[in-house]
Amino acid sequence: MLQLLEDTYPFASTEVFKAVQMSSIFPDSKTFTDYIPKYGIEVIEMKFLSQQKESDFNLAQFITENFDKNPFESLEYHSDTSKPIAEHLDGLWNVLTREPAEAQGSLIALPHAYIVPGGRFQEIYYWDSYFSILGLQTSRRVDLIENIVNNFAHLINQIGYIPNGNRAYFLGRSQPPFFSLMVEVLREEKGDEILAKYLPVLEKEYDFWMSGKNTLSLQNRANNRVVLLGDGVVLNRFWDEYDTPRPESYREDVELAESLPEHSDGFYRHIRAAAESGWDFSSRWFKDCQNMNTIHTTDILPVDLNCLLLNLEKTLTKAHSLAGNLEQSENYANLANQREAAINTYFYNAQKGFYFDYDFVSQAQTNCYTLAGAFPLFFKISKQEQVGSIEYILRTDFLKDGGVITTLNGTGQQWDSPNGWAPLQYMTYKGLVNYGFLDLANEIKNRWMNTNEKVYQQTGKMTEKYNVKTPDTLAGGGEYPNQDGFGWTNGVYLKFLRG
Repeated sequence: MLQLLEDTYPFASTEVFKAVQMSSIFPDSKTFTDYIPKYGIEVIEMKFLSQQKESDFNLAQFITENFDKNPFESLEYHSDTSKPIAEHLDGLWNVLTREPAEAQGSLIALPHAYIVPGGRFQEIYYWDSYFSILGLQTSRRVDLIENIVNNFAHLINQIGYIPNGNRAYFLGRSQPPFFSLMVEVLREEKGDEILAKYLPVLEKEYDFWMSGKNTLSLQNRANNRVVLLGDGVVLNRFWDEYDTPRPESYREDVELAESLPEHSDGFYRHIRAAAESGWDFSSRWFKDCQNMNTIHTTDILPVDLNCLLLNLEKTLTKAHSLAGNLEQSENYANLANQREAAINTYFYNAQKGFYFDYDFVSQAQTNCYTLAGAFPLFFKISKQEQVGSIEYILRTDFLKDGGVITTLNGTGQQWDSPNGWAPLQYMTYKGLVNYGFLDLANEIKNRWMNTNEKVYQQTGKMTEKYNVKTPDTLAGGGEYPNQDGFGWTNGVYLKFLRG
């Protein structure tokens, strides 16, 4: 059972935390959540409640007296753009590597060295790490790949799942389940015995995503991350244990809620579930595909999530087969077959020739075209006759000068047009390659790499996202400025360069 947030991150319930986060002393709400208390939280709270009543109380000074900064907050790195970009990226892994450290403040300890994305993100992130691993593989850093996989195995064993990142304020949610794909990369390097080694944690990961399945019924169709559909099929959604403002975005969430005429009890959970998706935020989670105040993430069965869980089921099928567990292998094979059929039943729209998320509350597909619709190609779920129309839509609607846009909607959200993101470039590229559409695949790859190179030459930075409609313009949108570093961008570029 997951603990309540007050137990996992008790600081979030204190008056000093709320006061600091609502004060706008820090432009980025995440900054303070990464500070390290010098004293016990109870001691700091008592001091705050007493001192705030004094006429000369200064909140900024109080923070300085009672907290230490995140030691990586002001880390500076200056690129040498005279170096070839690949040489720069191979060396950047050392800059983005963090050694194991004891838990302090909100940081959850990990036993092995790991890669952080960069910028404001100075902790490990779940789905980011897969795309960093692709680059580490081309850089021949198998040691770091194994460290990352072992860190995630450690989190699964200790917590029961892989959280969004190794921060206490991320507990309650995960991120897109790429762990089985990470294990597959390690298997490519070290052989089939890797599947046997990680079989127990792969099963624990699956159990987390399927938790609550046994309680589903016609009267109780949804529980946690599982949803029972009318034909008896169980599919998955994104979720979060909590319906409260995110500590790392406390002010933003509270102000958004206060700006709405009214919002449901599940409003904050919809926001948190979108954060679990990694697409925070995108029109794909909005009922009207335009406005944040219509967010309804937990009503949606996402096509990409269910493709990832299908891959996990297939990985478990193979792992049990190799271990000689034929009954378990057959069970997972049956589950995989059921999910694969359901993906083409619920997410594919034959009239529009594309994959869409499914709103199980309204019992209809959503209307938002997104690159999540390319995931069935990546996992070879699509039928050959479906892919022609998908390729046409990707080429005519999504392909822009700098790569492929994330959605066709321009909302100001960072996971919408005009922005492109490295993980989605790779998933789309690889999906097209799987079905022989090499011309479009290589066009996406080349345009994306050119965008990366152009921005790198202009700024000396690799960034988390890019404006692919106008590559000369830096990407925007979201709750914070575009970040440089940047783990998954580096990884995908190197994978595109070296294969």
